[in-house]
Amino acid sequence: MLIQNGSDGSMSRREFVRTTAATSVAFGLASVVGAAHARGSDTIRVGLVGCGGRGTGAAANALQADPGVELFAMADLFADRVIGSYDSLTGGDYRDRVNVTDSRKFVGWDAYQQLLALDEMDSVILATPPHFRPMQFAASIAAGKHVFFEKPVGVDAIGIRSVLAAADEADRNGLKVVAGTQRRHEAKYLQLMQRIHQGDIGDIVSGNIYWNGGELWSKPRRPEWSDMEWQLRNWLYFTWLSGDHIAEQHVHNIDVANWAIGDHPQSAMALAGRQVRTDPAFGNIFDHFSVEFVYSGDVRVTSNCRQINGCANRVDEFIVGTKGRVYFGRGRIEGDAPFQFSGAHTNAYVQEHIDLFNAIRSGSELNEARNVATSTLTAIMGRMSAYTGQRVTWEQALNSTLELTPGAYEFGSIPVRPVAVPGKTSLV
Repeated sequence: MLIQNGSDGSMSRREFVRTTAATSVAFGLASVVGAAHARGSDTIRVGLVGCGGRGTGAAANALQADPGVELFAMADLFADRVIGSYDSLTGGDYRDRVNVTDSRKFVGWDAYQQLLALDEMDSVILATPPHFRPMQFAASIAAGKHVFFEKPVGVDAIGIRSVLAAADEADRNGLKVVAGTQRRHEAKYLQLMQRIHQGDIGDIVSGNIYWNGGELWSKPRRPEWSDMEWQLRNWLYFTWLSGDHIAEQHVHNIDVANWAIGDHPQSAMALAGRQVRTDPAFGNIFDHFSVEFVYSGDVRVTSNCRQINGCANRVDEFIVGTKGRVYFGRGRIEGDAPFQFSGAHTNAYVQEHIDLFNAIRSGSELNEARNVATSTLTAIMGRMSAYTGQRVTWEQALNSTLELTPGAYEFGSIPVRPVAVPGKTSLV
């Protein structure tokens, strides 16, 4: 049956963090022999945490990736999400491997902890709003589970530091981690990166990255929804939940720049604002960002992202070196060592799960947590500069004490933080 945790479904922030920590300690005392194949089974049992559209899609991708995978448990804050996701997956091509009994459908603030307590489960998909990913990733690693988690992996530096610590723990326990930065599993990107890193375009001097598109989904508020439920169901539009769209969406392109250069930027200077999407229904995020990221050696990458309808769109990356130029969208290198990708265009959303399951089965090393944490913090650094109007260094971003966590996790009143004003909003 679906389990609602707590008499009123609420949990204070202190209780939530304390419960998570206690659960992590308890899990940490358990041997990682509960991980996949220590039991000698060929089946990899996967749990889904976060049953929205992306979580449901990721579960379907995982089932498509490996015939030896079954979906074993599901968890979400909302019962209707679990029901809708389950109905969708059992109506699809892989229904025979959706082995989720009613007793393994969990609902509530600590639903993910109940899911992680299942010893029979090997791996977990984390697809809740980004705010919750650091605590859920740490708890998953402490529980001895392999992890696929969506990007971004946090909304503030406190969360990112938690992810980095859990990444070290994953390595110590031989756990495999893949992130939703699927370009790192796409043949075109892999071949272009190989040529960049072997020196085909010389030394990188600059780049341009883009995610310029239209508005995404939103849900009209219902009278029965509290402030908290309204914000959770429209999580894209609240910085504490999504990190703003520079982190939630544009992190893909930022990750490509970091991957190509082989490092994170040293500083960021941004211009951004909320020009068109100004209705309170859209929370407190901006609708456009333009950031100059400066890497060591004075390598400069211009980053642009926008969510405004009726404008010219572009989602792409472009890198310039001393001997050539890379057009990632076209799969092309121009210059001293020209190249045109002509291979098969595999489904990277499936390939990332194939790579995770192959690593679990073979025992090979695979941990993408640090890369995605670094790219997420890069996006957060850009947002910090945009919100404040200040130049922000990597050290300032990494060591920031800004915490976007609400005072309590409960279905009640929660004020929307004011929209940031560059030049007035303080850098924390």
